Amino acid sequence: MKTNKKLPLFIITGASGVGKSTICEALFQNETEYIIMESDLLWHDVYNTPNDNYRKYRELWLRVCANISQIGKPVVLCGCVTPEQFDVCIEKDLFTEIYYLAIICDDDILENRMKNGRKINDENWIKGSIEFNRWFKDNGKDQNIHLLSTTGLLPEQAAKEIDKWIRDKMIKIVNF
Repeated sequence: MKTNKKLPLFIITGASGVGKSTICEALFQNETEYIIMESDLLWHDVYNTPNDNYRKYRELWLRVCANISQIGKPVVLCGCVTPEQFDVCIEKDLFTEIYYLAIICDDDILENRMKNGRKINDENWIKGSIEFNRWFKDNGKDQNIHLLSTTGLLPEQAAKEIDKWIRDKMIKIVNF
């Protein structure tokens, strides 16, 4: 794919149940300078390849986001992802930079959101999500991931924080 414009890509990530979709929906309501995309939109079982870290799925999303950004607005992609899943893809070079923000919260809040908010009763799923949430807390800064704790924040408040983070990064981009 030939692209004329290289813009940054913003990734909003975090564990399942942490509130990504709810916050990104609130973010979507007010955004005008960037495009919000939910990564689950294109999910299909053919991409369920944990053995290669879902590489084909990550490559697909990088191509889609690069193509969308040709309108002159960067893309904000929301979904469960870690930087190394994109770092191995040649398509990462279609962007000036990839910025990561992980939504995190306290373990008990996450468990409550999963059980009572999303009605998830699968203890393995809950445990895995809590472990992934802890991974972001423990490793996020070393992975150059900005962390946003939503413990005590309403989705609209978290969306405002994320919007500010995105806009601060956009201001630093020359000729944006």
